[in-house]
Amino acid sequence: MRTQKCHGRVIGALVGCTALVLAVTGTASASARPGPRAGLDRQVLPARDGWAAYGTGTTGGAAAGSAHVYTVTTWDQFKAALTDGGTAPRIIRVKGTIDADGPSCASFAVPGYDFAAYLKTYDPAVWGRGKNLDGESADSPEGLRRASEANQDAFVKALVPADTTIVGIGKDAGFKGASLQIKGVDNVIVRNLSFESPLDCFPQWDPTDTADGNWNSEYDSVDIYGGTHVWMDHNTFTDGAHPDSTLPHYYGRIYEQHDGEMDIVKASDYVTASWNVFENHDKTILVGNSDSASTVAVDRGHLKVTFHHNLFSNLVERAPRVRFGQADSYNNHFVAKDGYGYSYGIGTESQLVAEHDAFTLPDGVQAGTILKKWNESSLTADDNYVNGSPTDLIAVHNAQVPGEILRSGAGWTPALRTAVDPARAVPGIVDHGAGAGHLR
Repeated sequence: MRTQKCHGRVIGALVGCTALVLAVTGTASASARPGPRAGLDRQVLPARDGWAAYGTGTTGGAAAGSAHVYTVTTWDQFKAALTDGGTAPRIIRVKGTIDADGPSCASFAVPGYDFAAYLKTYDPAVWGRGKNLDGESADSPEGLRRASEANQDAFVKALVPADTTIVGIGKDAGFKGASLQIKGVDNVIVRNLSFESPLDCFPQWDPTDTADGNWNSEYDSVDIYGGTHVWMDHNTFTDGAHPDSTLPHYYGRIYEQHDGEMDIVKASDYVTASWNVFENHDKTILVGNSDSASTVAVDRGHLKVTFHHNLFSNLVERAPRVRFGQADSYNNHFVAKDGYGYSYGIGTESQLVAEHDAFTLPDGVQAGTILKKWNESSLTADDNYVNGSPTDLIAVHNAQVPGEILRSGAGWTPALRTAVDPARAVPGIVDHGAGAGHLR
């Protein structure tokens, strides 16, 4: 098979590297036509732009041949484009908002599933709070919930292959209710897209999660699970029409139907998240998802992630919460509003460098809450501004939260950065440039 190099990546059986659009019809077989925005589609991560530039860098689908460049407008077309062409590099242009929610929650429910029966069976006054529901049989209310959840899982998740670029066309491109799975693959670019968080139709009740129990949900908008060399750029993540304030309560707890906006877990490595907006959400970003012994064996030495020029607005927590990894976070703007918990979570063996960031806090929210200590780990937090004033985040945390003393010094110095903006200028720069719709 003849090979040809395009943008530094070797690909097979290509006639050339000119960008053409294949308008997917669900079978990925329509004729090709000249496509718009070819320059944007084939852009690669700049040199030294965060951890995703490490080693081979991140080029996504820049080497795609004309037969593997697609324009999609529906969820079926998008999924077809992800599987068409085997392992060949691909570019997928998303046009408009693609609805991945499915017809309705009822359409995913298996015969016999009854939420009223579920609530009656597992009411803490009946079931108690000493055991979880994991051992429940397939024909129990919990078993029927699991089966219904599996139907939704198969519909809303989409596996992204290696050497792929997914890019929005125009200012209104994105997904509603989708969960992109960048799982065990290398070299993926996702840009210029809006993500409205999936709404889990079948959250699970866990009586043992805290003293009061909790409803736990599935589906991150983007799940990077063992993925490497991933560039997430100029995207917007939000709960859209279904913020937590609209969700009901059962057993005295919020019926939580959202999970994370973007999680980076299970030995993922070399990820750059730049110029994104994360807003109106609770559990926003995890870098490393567990402290368990089995997770330590997998994650230790991995989870190298860069966050820069992102806007984190009206979030509760995890922006991000970090375990194990060397996370470099600079030139981000954090805007706290009602319900704010913390921004940076300091977890097991984390080595977070948080520098040149700006924080806008409302009256009544102390700067000491910006950092949250979950486990004994040190961090570097230099040249940060809070409400326009230079602030030592570690010192103010230790003074205001004396039971959670943090140590300074992450033990490493980031080397993969492009231009670093002055922290005091970050709000103006980031607020006007971050998020979907800003790329041309």
